[in-house]
Amino acid sequence: MSEYIRQNILDMPGYIPGEQPKKGEAVKMNTNENPYRASESVYEAIRRTADEGLSRYPNSTGESFRLAASDVLGIPADWILCGNGSDDILTILTRAFVPENGLLRLAYPSYILYRSLAQIQGAASEEVLFNIDWTLPDYFGKAPQTETLCHLRPIPEAPLGLVYLPVPNSPSGTVIPKERLLEFAESLPCPLLIDEAYADFAKENCIDLVRQTPKIMISRTLSKSYSLAGLRFGFLIARPETISELIKVKDSYNCDSLSIAAATAAITDQKWRLENREKILATRRYLTDRMRRLGFTVPDSQANFTWNVHPDRTVSHKAVYEYLKDHGYLVRYMVYPGWEKIAGRDDGLRITVGTPEQTEECLDLIEKFLS
Repeated sequence: MSEYIRQNILDMPGYIPGEQPKKGEAVKMNTNENPYRASESVYEAIRRTADEGLSRYPNSTGESFRLAASDVLGIPADWILCGNGSDDILTILTRAFVPENGLLRLAYPSYILYRSLAQIQGAASEEVLFNIDWTLPDYFGKAPQTETLCHLRPIPEAPLGLVYLPVPNSPSGTVIPKERLLEFAESLPCPLLIDEAYADFAKENCIDLVRQTPKIMISRTLSKSYSLAGLRFGFLIARPETISELIKVKDSYNCDSLSIAAATAAITDQKWRLENREKILATRRYLTDRMRRLGFTVPDSQANFTWNVHPDRTVSHKAVYEYLKDHGYLVRYMVYPGWEKIAGRDDGLRITVGTPEQTEECLDLIEKFLS
């Protein structure tokens, strides 16, 4: 059947998610999931919705969630688009804004799915390298610059349709100041999507920027800060005139009744979220401090993970990852070809914040390996 599949699909490697072992096989600190159980109100909402029956289609726009999120976030409900996880939102945006043979820009290293979405669309990625301190060069906010490409094929004459920028970034956990983001948006010839998957763990968010310019949109997920990675629910914040056009692009019923009910209950329980946030931040501080004492370079993270690079090249990040895996702990070993020209090494370890006990045991294993 391969002769019938589009050539750009055959050519692309495909996005590879983090390892998902069977339950109980390993302690997962590799995919930035929340280690704590979601709010009990979520489970109550799921049970109630299931008891009412699932024979009818859900509300096509997730109206109950839009209204609840409007109250919590202080934005009008028609500024919100619901999605089957924030990856669904990113897919909708790519389909709507990036033409075939067009161009999508992203910072590098960042979320590699952005590149995959461009490839599926039959478009190219322009990947602008972060500076060593995880800031971005001025030309990130300019027209396409072929000399700034990290890798992948450039299409210099292709129109730049969309820019993706995660804030906080993955894998670094760092943020770009809001005034800098506004500068980029004002100078770019296309919209800027700020991916706020981890914003609930940061010092501030960028929602107010959407009010300042229609060129900025924000994606969010309930996977991380609401402990709902297994549910698949995300949303977009953008001007209502943009939302109305994107509704044309999304699947007819892209969110099911159970996920809408659960997401509505989750975002309504802000007491749970704030308490959970404090636990994650406390463990993140401990994880950061101890990894630094073990000799790793660790940027100040504003997410629920840390990026850890050992300056001694004789210390193999992959060997640390394999040692931890052999002892029942999964962290994310990541390689970013081309990044070594900036950072000296092209790989590192991204460690998700676990419970205090999980984090302590993981760190003890790393210390034992290094000794």
